[in-house]
Amino acid sequence: MQAKLLLEDGTLFTGRSFGAEGETTGEVVFNTGITGYQEVLSDPSYCGQIVTMTYPLIGNYGINRDDFESVRPYINGFVVRRHEPAPSNWRAQYSIDELLREHGIIGISDIDTRMLTRRIRHQGTMRGILTTAALAPEELMERLQATTPTVDQVSRTSTQHMYSSPGEKERIVLIDYGAKSGIVRELTQRGCDVVVVPQDTTADEIRRLHPDGIQLSNGPGDPKDVPAATKVIEELLGEYPIFGICLGHQLFALACGADTEKLKFGHRGGNHPVKDLSTGRCYITSQNHGYTVKEQSIQGTELEVTHINNNDKTIEGLKHSKYPAFSVQYHPEAAPGPFDNSYLFDQFLAMIREHKQNQPQTTRQAEMFAALKGAR
Repeated sequence: MQAKLLLEDGTLFTGRSFGAEGETTGEVVFNTGITGYQEVLSDPSYCGQIVTMTYPLIGNYGINRDDFESVRPYINGFVVRRHEPAPSNWRAQYSIDELLREHGIIGISDIDTRMLTRRIRHQGTMRGILTTAALAPEELMERLQATTPTVDQVSRTSTQHMYSSPGEKERIVLIDYGAKSGIVRELTQRGCDVVVVPQDTTADEIRRLHPDGIQLSNGPGDPKDVPAATKVIEELLGEYPIFGICLGHQLFALACGADTEKLKFGHRGGNHPVKDLSTGRCYITSQNHGYTVKEQSIQGTELEVTHINNNDKTIEGLKHSKYPAFSVQYHPEAAPGPFDNSYLFDQFLAMIREHKQNQPQTTRQAEMFAALKGAR
C-alpha cells in the first residue's frame, strides 16, 4: 500500500506503507543511530513526533521483549529508507511491522530519508502529516494546517500511579516526566530503593516518602509546558540532593532561574560528543531532545556549566554552586556502545551520602519524643 508524508513547507514524499493504516500528524525529526531502533520506538521522549531514521536499513534484527524503554511506543509515525520485514536474529520475537500494527502506528518506507534529513537540517524541524489514504497534496495540507501542536506530552507519558522497585540502600524518588526504564535499571543495579511518582506529584507528597535523593527523569516536549514541575523542583532544591536527566536537566535550569530555547533540529542519536569541562575528557553520548538551556541565561544564577556539546557548544551539564544538585542534557542510562556515562549515577549516590553525613536528619522516633515532651 502507498503512503505519503507531507511537510508543512509543502515537500511531499511518497513511499510504501508498513505498520498500521490511517493518518497522523506530528513534528518530523530524525535520529542518526545505526542501531537501537527499538529503544527509539519505545522512548517516551518521542511522544507526538514522526521519527525518521537516517540509517538506511531498519528492522533487520527485529524486536524483542527485553529492550523496550517503556511499556509501549509513543511515537506518532516512523519513517525509514528500507524496512526489513523478515528479521534475522536469535533474540527477535517479532518484526517492526507487527509492533507498529499492534499499537496503531503508521510507517513509511522507500523514500529518500537523506533528502528529508537535509531539509530538516536546513529548514529546521517541521510538522508533517503521514497517511495511507489516497489524498491530494492540497487536501493533506489543509488537514495538517487544521491541527495544532500537542503540549500535553508529559502528562500522556508519565505514570498515573506511584510504584516502587525495592532496594536496601538509598531511597530515590524518581519523578516521571516520561522516564525511560534504563534510569530505574541503573538505580536498582546500585541497590537503591526506587519510588517512581507521577509528574504532578507535589513537594509535600514527595517529602512524605522520606527520600534520600530525587531523580528528575527525561521526557518529551517543551519544558515550559510543565511550569508546575519547575515550582516543585524549586521548592525541593537544597532540601534533597537532585540529579536531572534530559527534560529533568531543563526543568532544573528553569527552577534555578535560567531559560531554555528550541534548537533548530535538535540532538537525536547515539554519537554526540560531550566535553567534561573539569577534566577535558570527551564522552560519546546518547541524546534525544529538541530544547536546550540558553548559555547567556546562566549569568546571574547559581548554576555552573559542567559539560558542553563538542559539535555546537550548547550546554550539556550543569551543577548548583550552593546546593547538592546537578544535571545533564544527555542520557547516562543509555549505552551507545560505551558505558562510560553511567558513572554519573555513582556520582549522584556519593553526593547523597555526603549530604547525609553533613546534614544528618532527625529520626522519626526523636521527633515523636520531642513532640511528646513539648506537649507536657
